[in-house]
Amino acid sequence: MVNEGIRARELRLIADDGAQLGVKSKQEALQMAEQANLDLVLVAPKAKPPVAKIMDYGKYRFELQKKQREARKKQKVINVKEVRLSPTIDTNDFNTKMKNARKFLSKGDKVKVSIRFKGRAITHKEIGREVLDRFAEETSDVATVESKPKMDGRSMFLMLAPKAEN
Repeated sequence: MVNEGIRARELRLIADDGAQLGVKSKQEALQMAEQANLDLVLVAPKAKPPVAKIMDYGKYRFELQKKQREARKKQKVINVKEVRLSPTIDTNDFNTKMKNARKFLSKGDKVKVSIRFKGRAITHKEIGREVLDRFAEETSDVATVESKPKMDGRSMFLMLAPKAEN
């Protein structure tokens, strides 16, 4: 809320240099802001009485946008990559899938390892669980298990997250 948009009758006023000016009426505060050729900006509307500061609103908005841009630059996007296995996977295929998972983990992505049960293979869920456990064990040096193997329809999956660098 700025200048005329402020509804409160009384405001705790702060000068542009940070000095406390005490509780003033809205009109008084607006006059002081006008004399200083600045805006009256509501900083804490929930306080009793609300707190307003005399400042350059355009500059204030610019600074806020600048901070938000910096925050966006620093945040890291985490992708989830999927590696699909079968319950009866052979050693070389297993190693290839593992190599791919390690590559994804080294780039900082999470890996969803899933096993799709086809036909009657669903009656032997323990075989799929063993494959997933072996996969988690083999990647334990670069990844931590985020969620244990669990069933979802005809597939079982496990989530791996890259280990945090100390």
